[in-house]
Amino acid sequence: MASSNEVVLSVRDLVKHFPLTKGVVVKRQVGAVQAVDGVSFDLHRGETLGIVGESGCGKSTLAKLLMVLERPTSGQASLHGDDLYAARGRALRRLRRQIQIVFQDPYSSLNPRMTVGDIVGEPFDIHPDVAPKGDRVKRVKELLDVVGLNPEHINRYPHQFSGGQRQRIGIARGLALKPSVIICDEPVSALDVSVQAQVINLLADLQDEFDLSYIFIAHDLSVVRHISDRVGVMYLGKLVELGDDRQIYERPVHPYTQALLSAVPLPDPEGREDRNRIVLTGDPPSPVNPPSGCRFRTRCWKATERCAQEEPELIIRPGTDHVSACHFAEAPAMESGG
Repeated sequence: MASSNEVVLSVRDLVKHFPLTKGVVVKRQVGAVQAVDGVSFDLHRGETLGIVGESGCGKSTLAKLLMVLERPTSGQASLHGDDLYAARGRALRRLRRQIQIVFQDPYSSLNPRMTVGDIVGEPFDIHPDVAPKGDRVKRVKELLDVVGLNPEHINRYPHQFSGGQRQRIGIARGLALKPSVIICDEPVSALDVSVQAQVINLLADLQDEFDLSYIFIAHDLSVVRHISDRVGVMYLGKLVELGDDRQIYERPVHPYTQALLSAVPLPDPEGREDRNRIVLTGDPPSPVNPPSGCRFRTRCWKATERCAQEEPELIIRPGTDHVSACHFAEAPAMESGG
């Protein structure tokens, strides 16, 4: 996975609040679910950026924002320098060719009434100038072959395939328009462990072959590590740490990242005994009413009064080598959680 310095997707201060209303006849807003709150990052050509965090931290909402399936409350995102949220109509359709998505559940993301040929070829119906009608069957068969499926199965239906094969069909559909960015929204979480490895390896091979950039969203840190060049850790709508895979997995500096990594299962029994497991107390706060200051402070063993009064910036702290949003982020020696 060799990435370049060219930025293909740039995100700045992205915010998405879903309004909460009250009343039957006259509705009035009484609050908002702060699903994504000030997320910024750059995605480079040929790079895989992993996004990890607990359920409900805003990962899937971020994916919908980048696909323009949802529009942000505020903030900006540009693809190859073009503003995603300023585009409308044909301009937006052209941009959407360049950013595609592979969904989490291969059982529900494929229309059971359509053949594989129709599913993979549907992008050509929406963008008819990409492939002439006479070439579409050939193109679909080529795509099936690229993802490791038998092109002769073009007339089969989704129920005739296994879960891993269905996800390959979803990947083939995502490749149809030759995008530069693919968002993988937990693409292997519904699959068996052995099949997960096959799909991860396929994605890595396709990235090299087609010069793709990935945003790989998952809650399983071990899966993310195998495919990501950089990793962003989200908590309650915010990025709390961002660095390359070695920085995050070997030198985590944010307490939340340290806690997540301490919960990853280890195959070696001796390693489990040596590791200091960090058990977080309490439940994640509600995104409707997040804590003041640092959102992680209600579960953090390092929290002080400053954490309640001052929201930490996502910056490089003294003694660390990558950005984190913690007033007390410490050098790698503290990664055991002490």
